Amino acid sequence: MPIIEPLPLPEDPTTVDLGAKVEAAWAELRTALAGALRELELGTQLTLTLDPTAGGTGDATYTVEFVMFDENLLHAEAVGNAALPPGHRLDRHAIADLVALGWSPPGVVDGTTDNFGLQMPTSDAGRLAAIAIRTLREVYGTPHPAFLTYSATALEGEVELPPLGAARRVPGTGVASAPAAHDPSAPLPDRVRAVVSELLARPVDELPVDADGDIAIRSGSAMVFVRITDDPPLVEVSSPVLTEVRATQRLYERLSALTKTLPVGRLYLEDDTVWAAVAVFGTDFQPTHLSTAIRVMTGLADVLDDRLQGDFGGKVFFGEALPERREPGTHGERTGMYL
Repeated sequence: MPIIEPLPLPEDPTTVDLGAKVEAAWAELRTALAGALRELELGTQLTLTLDPTAGGTGDATYTVEFVMFDENLLHAEAVGNAALPPGHRLDRHAIADLVALGWSPPGVVDGTTDNFGLQMPTSDAGRLAAIAIRTLREVYGTPHPAFLTYSATALEGEVELPPLGAARRVPGTGVASAPAAHDPSAPLPDRVRAVVSELLARPVDELPVDADGDIAIRSGSAMVFVRITDDPPLVEVSSPVLTEVRATQRLYERLSALTKTLPVGRLYLEDDTVWAAVAVFGTDFQPTHLSTAIRVMTGLADVLDDRLQGDFGGKVFFGEALPERREPGTHGERTGMYL
């Protein structure tokens, strides 16, 4: 089974800086993008896009694209207001930020009409990548590289590129997509299985399905389940990150703090099990929402189970049970009402 590239997430607010995790993901993308730009072939166009579905930008599409004009010149464009719908256009502050980053207004750089332009020699690919990343992140508001898609094309068709960090190749490029995932007329279970099939690169009839009909995906020492409910129509992506754990005030506090740091989803205690869960609407189902949720959960569960077990004992899905680590002064603590 291929490894799903997970969205880097916080492990524990007392030991890991969420900001550092996010910065690491952006740094990984910047390095990968710089490498791709240095190797871009003549006439190849590479486009990075803030996925409007995952990013919640509606009908607005924010892009940065690159073209190798000649062997030593990279041409880049950042989308301008002419291509953006009302309500999503860049205000004067955003335009000023683009100019401060080094972009020229639309029409100034040869080859641009409606977009902001920038040209640099191939030797400055690292600097160009840094400008593009700051544009996508700071001006266009991309929360994390996992919300970006990319494609590379030339006159002869698609161009293969190494993975660009947590950014996702546009569905239908590089790896064949399952048509049912994007067919609004298909039943919800078929669309969900098609999305998981794409992520795991496995035929639909070979997906790991348990006795309850849930799709089970192993992620390190954790297990992630994809479950469909009818009323209301939802797709829940969840993981029992820790079982056989004792309910304490300290545990509730930790789960509450962790939930606040998550871009999506929540952590909660039910009976003696800590669950991590992300829900995706089944009505007006969007395949990108589910694929992002699965990538979030596979990264989250495998990080959190070990961290929480180290502090609170219990049992991870694929591992042995450990005793609770008692902190000084915790004897006799009460559960409280945190959730």
